Formats: sequence, structure tokens, C-alpha cells
Amino acid sequence: MTLVLADLPAATQEAVAATRERVAALHAELPRNQLVVWTAGNVSERVPATDPEVPALLVIKPSGVSYDELTAENMVVCTLDGKKIVDGTSDALTPSSDTAAHAYVYAHMDEVGGVVHTHSTYATAWAARGEEIPCVLTMMADEFGGPVPIGPFAIIGDDSIGHGIVETLRGHRSPAVLMQNHGPFTIGKDARAAVKAAVMVEEVARTVHISRQLGEPLPIAQQHIDSLYDRYQNVYGQR
Repeated sequence: MTLVLADLPAATQEAVAATRERVAALHAELPRNQLVVWTAGNVSERVPATDPEVPALLVIKPSGVSYDELTAENMVVCTLDGKKIVDGTSDALTPSSDTAAHAYVYAHMDEVGGVVHTHSTYATAWAARGEEIPCVLTMMADEFGGPVPIGPFAIIGDDSIGHGIVETLRGHRSPAVLMQNHGPFTIGKDARAAVKAAVMVEEVARTVHISRQLGEPLPIAQQHIDSLYDRYQNVYGQR
């Protein structure tokens, strides 16, 4: 059955429109922070549920479209089984090739509201080696609560990558996973949090790599990692 946006409840249409605006704006952060080249990478966000009769929806970047051409109107709306929502504006556009992976994460991790994928240089270099980034910086303890883990190798195009993301991050404090031979995927309570994690994982990947050129980085004791993570997640910033 084809879902048409105009046929959905008004509250759902409003939620979709607001999500499209957020996702389109957040895509600008990827080239701004030098996390992507050309048309690679994508941001998605789960559409807030407004009606139990409407299936879960996500908004994601269209495939192969330049970042300079991205607008709220050409963001693609999909159900979690990958079906596009017909809306009259982006009907000619196909969703990102990573849509199935994003959808699998949303379907199996209820707490996740945003997913981001990039091929940022340093994080992807660690992924190419199949090596986790060790927790040797207080910034890592704050943001990731430990090392940034490696996920399994998976082929693009179906939900295999999503399986690997969920298997690796479920029960893990890190909002980032380095999919082997591929690159980083990050998650968050919303798309903004997932974008922040993508920026942070590239920063720590670069810093730890440079540190290793000078010598072996010093590990942080687990008790200190736990303390730093708790402070940053529960005390730091405005409440």
C-alpha cells in the first residue's frame, strides 16, 4: 500500500515538515566540519510519533544530491521498512543508499532518534585497520564513555550494516561505531546529537592518531572514565 503524505493526519504532516527542516539544516554541518566529500554521507531523524495508526517514519537525505542543493523539500520520507512516502515534492528522488541501515537501527533501538554516517578521514582510517579507538583522552571518556568500538564488515545496500551497528552499540555507552573497512556511524536521541557525535569521533580519531606518531598514548583508568562520563552526561552544561 502506498502512503501519501497528504492523506496522513495533520499532526503527522506537521511533524514531518519540522523534521525535514531540521535534517536539511544539519546536513550543512557535515561539510562545514570536513566530515564528507562530494555527496557522501547522510543524516536521518526519526519523525516524532503523533498518531498510533501511522507507521513509524524517518527523514533522510536523497541519494547522490549535492550538499549545496539540499533543502527541506527534497529530504525523503520513508517508513522503517524502506517504503517512500509520496508527497509530491521529492517523488523523483530516491533515498540514501544507507536508508535500510538507518531504518534497522530505528526499528531495533527505540531510544535512538537520529543516525549519521560519514567517511571522515581519520575515523575511516581507523575503520580501515579494523581497530577501535582507545580511550586515552578525557574528551573520549566524556562523550563516548570508553573506546570507540569497531563493527563488523558489511555490504552496502540492505540492512546488514544496520545489524552490525545494533549488535555493536546495543548496551554500549559509545554513540559511535567504526564499521570495518567502511567508516563511522553515530546515533543520538535526535539528529543533532548524532551529528555532534560524528564531529567528536573524527576529532578524537585525529588526535589519538597524532599521539601515536609521538609514542604510545597513556590509558585512562576505568574508574576515572566512569567518573568523567557520569559528570559530563549528568552534570555538565545547562539543565
